[in-house]
Amino acid sequence: MNILGISSRIKHPEYGLGVVTNVTSKHYWVTFIENGLETIDIDSEFEIIDAVEDEVDSVSFYEVETILRNMLKKWSDVSEIIPIADKWKGGKLILEPGDTNLKSKEMPIDGFFHKIVMVRDRIRVMEQKINSSKNLDDQEKVDLQQYITRMYGSLTTFNVLFKNKSQQFVGSKSK
Repeated sequence: MNILGISSRIKHPEYGLGVVTNVTSKHYWVTFIENGLETIDIDSEFEIIDAVEDEVDSVSFYEVETILRNMLKKWSDVSEIIPIADKWKGGKLILEPGDTNLKSKEMPIDGFFHKIVMVRDRIRVMEQKINSSKNLDDQEKVDLQQYITRMYGSLTTFNVLFKNKSQQFVGSKSK
């Protein structure tokens, strides 16, 4: 199947006459005379009136960017910027010892949060290395994954610091 180039003219059974204005790996964007812009599957039924045989980049920039972002997230230790919840911005963490003769410790909560995020990112990298290891059998991978899930569960206490729920720690669910 040849992919039509931009400016190809087609006749669609539902939308009528149109011109291909963009091509992705799965769709044609077609501007139809009677129906305006529509996205149709590449393997849709339509009549080709005038095929333009151009080299077509069948993957959109957005698709490339998404794929690259996912690969970097999965295979590198580059971490995304994780925002702290607004109520904690500029705050401080105070550790008071039980012994009143000892001095308390204060630190910016943003710095503490950054350390928690770094721990999470390093656990994720370890998880990826375990899952892609060729030296571990499936049962060993499952066993190690259970430890990692428990580690995430131990860190759920810090979820209160995260602005976005989707970035919080998730441990094993109780049944």
